[in-house]
Amino acid sequence: MENEEVKKIKDWMNTEEYKEKNFSRKAIVINPERACQPLGAVLCAAGFENTMAFVHGSHGCVAYYRNSLSRHFREPFAAVSTSLTEDGAVFGGQANGFEGFKNASALYKPKMFAVSTTCMSEIIGDDLGSIVGSAREKGHLSENIFAPYANTPSFVGSHLEGYDSMLNAIIETLGKKSDAGKTDAINIIPGFDTTIGNINEVKRILKIFGINYLVLADYSNTLDSPLNGEYKMYPDGATKLEDVKSCVNNKATILLQKYSTKKTAAMLSEKFGQEARVVKSPIGINYTDEFLMTLSELSGKEVPKELEDERGKAIDSMTDAQQYIHGKKFAIFGDPDMLIGLTSYLLEMGGIPKYVLCSNGTEDFEKEIEALFASYSENQGEVYIDKDLWHLRSLIMTGPVDMLIGPSHGKFAAREAKVPHIRAGYPIFDRVNIHRYPIYGYSGVINLTTWIVNKFIDILDDTCDDAHFELLR
Repeated sequence: MENEEVKKIKDWMNTEEYKEKNFSRKAIVINPERACQPLGAVLCAAGFENTMAFVHGSHGCVAYYRNSLSRHFREPFAAVSTSLTEDGAVFGGQANGFEGFKNASALYKPKMFAVSTTCMSEIIGDDLGSIVGSAREKGHLSENIFAPYANTPSFVGSHLEGYDSMLNAIIETLGKKSDAGKTDAINIIPGFDTTIGNINEVKRILKIFGINYLVLADYSNTLDSPLNGEYKMYPDGATKLEDVKSCVNNKATILLQKYSTKKTAAMLSEKFGQEARVVKSPIGINYTDEFLMTLSELSGKEVPKELEDERGKAIDSMTDAQQYIHGKKFAIFGDPDMLIGLTSYLLEMGGIPKYVLCSNGTEDFEKEIEALFASYSENQGEVYIDKDLWHLRSLIMTGPVDMLIGPSHGKFAAREAKVPHIRAGYPIFDRVNIHRYPIYGYSGVINLTTWIVNKFIDILDDTCDDAHFELLR
């Protein structure tokens, strides 16, 4: 039996008074919906041919990245560390770096090390460039192995900045400007997107267009490889290093996320003079339209009829289901680019994104969400940046919603508030195969609509009385 005093405190935690105290805290973060920079760098490395993520830091940190990514993708995930310990923190980690390069080269035989850092190596001030250069001079690191490096301190930014810094380093290190001029190919950079289905959907759209393309950091196959009884340290399908060398000579680059590719977009434009076009993540009808029109403009090709027909089918699915979403209130949380897309989609459906919470959001992101709200005059949404899931709990306990949409960590707040929770984003630990289904493109519109509406219908069937338990919904 629950203690009366405990119950009293639990009830108080669901009040406006507690919410006010919760939102006034400054010196503590409780369950933020973000990871640290090196995790993003490690994921980026998985998208390149025969590449080993090499983290200059403690073994425990790298074990966390591997564990987290393996749980989400349900695939083996390889990464190595320099295993810094107390002596490295005092005397520096150069010796660990040398030993790490030598051992990892012998054991794993990579074509490239994607080198990043953690809190420890950043705080003690290890010079990553010097370690890599000295390792080559002393023969610990072969000249035949690429070793782009990026500083990815865990105590600032999030996994988005880590992904961006690593991708920027890889392209800047390998990219070689050609005197032959531009090709007709278009680069695609997905950004930090752990929904494999999104990358596959984008590639399918490009093939329908007949566009010559290159996906940079393509882990859609390496982290979704077939189970055929054969283990490969480096599964097939990642971006080839030879293609990375020439990618800076392609016609243009389309970046599907703004907030995880800022540094890379600027580098491509400023250093290599390449057109870097940042589009909204193609979630919902409007942003998918924008993506297709960008493809059409850059390629000089008309939007194929096949895609026009897909658009019509997506709108048909929305029309069939709109009565179940119209007027419903949603709390959505996760990374900024996904939230912008989900907000737009819900507004298209007549839903109300009542709370949009982003632990790694910026003021620019906040303004983008507010502009979306303003474009639908009847919407009463609220956007919160630099807030965590304990803030989200206070919001939905004092101002109820009909559904949560976001990663698995939201399940605890959803359970307390007794509202359904649709999984989207990273990480998804408690559902299987969700990452294989796209939320991008017109196919993604149908998937989102199906998941959301069928969840509402399931609840209706589970809770209605016998007189209203209908065959037709």
